[in-house]
Amino acid sequence: MRRRSLLLAVPAGLLTLSACGDDKSDQKKDQVGESPSAPEPSPSVKVVDGPLPAITAGTKLGEKPTVAKGSGKPSGDLAVKTVIAGNGTAVAEGDYVRAHYLGQIWDTAKVFDNSYDRKQPLVIQLQQGAVIDGWRVGLAGRKAGSRVEMAVPPALGYGAEGRGDIKGTDTMVFVIDVQETFNGKSSAKGKVVPQDDAALPKVGTNTDGKAPSVTVPKTAAPKKLVSEYVLEGDGEEVQASDKLLLQYKGVLWNGGKEFDSSYSRQQLAAFPLQQLIKGWQEGLAGKKVGSRVMLVVPPDLGYGSEASGEIPANSTLVFTLDILAKM
Repeated sequence: MRRRSLLLAVPAGLLTLSACGDDKSDQKKDQVGESPSAPEPSPSVKVVDGPLPAITAGTKLGEKPTVAKGSGKPSGDLAVKTVIAGNGTAVAEGDYVRAHYLGQIWDTAKVFDNSYDRKQPLVIQLQQGAVIDGWRVGLAGRKAGSRVEMAVPPALGYGAEGRGDIKGTDTMVFVIDVQETFNGKSSAKGKVVPQDDAALPKVGTNTDGKAPSVTVPKTAAPKKLVSEYVLEGDGEEVQASDKLLLQYKGVLWNGGKEFDSSYSRQQLAAFPLQQLIKGWQEGLAGKKVGSRVMLVVPPDLGYGSEASGEIPANSTLVFTLDILAKM
């Protein structure tokens, strides 16, 4: 049966990345996101190990790197090297990655974008249409905790038209510190918080990527919003303006029937919080990234007096949500 979407509305273009911190020119934004006019990638991309310019300073993982100008002619293929090997989960195409990065032009060493100065890593999906093909292909198979350097030819970047300060003939050089990778089997890893109130639902604390259990008590539903930690993470607090990467499951208070789940789709949800039902907006604000949160959402903060899909009118809803990352 059709599952009810939690989004109030989904505007076009959510996959466009606004990564650059320079607000003076719109042309300087979206330096990693794929241009709408970028060419279709070839069926197979050849990956080679060089040439790549030297990293001359900031050589430790997490440090802002300084990268030399490219020497000679860059490869027409995608050049990728693991500079520092991590021991975390291997990245797969289609995963989301959280990473710090610096990008510059091969011929001039001019830096066109970096996340280190913003002190905010990028979270993006390695999927065609969401990120340039150089990243999509070049990061696949690399492990979390790794520093990766790559030289991306125009065909795997922004094509012959270029973007902003990046000309259609420019090879882009990136240094990328992969912090973490997320997919449909990811879970929050926070500290277990006791669930002592017998009048509230109990949520499972498993962290194996499987959907946690939700047991609803056979009592009257609360009239007001309930927002409680199940696992408390140690990340940043969620702000109303954030876009979040989530795992979630929703069930009805009456009967406990599941009506929506990212686990069953094995696909994470990436939502701007302001576009979600009021119960999510109010219940997740102030909660920490890396947490599992249990929400009890009364009808006036959910879908109200009208039935919607598998949700009857005037339903109280119960959610378990893993806040994996800010995007």
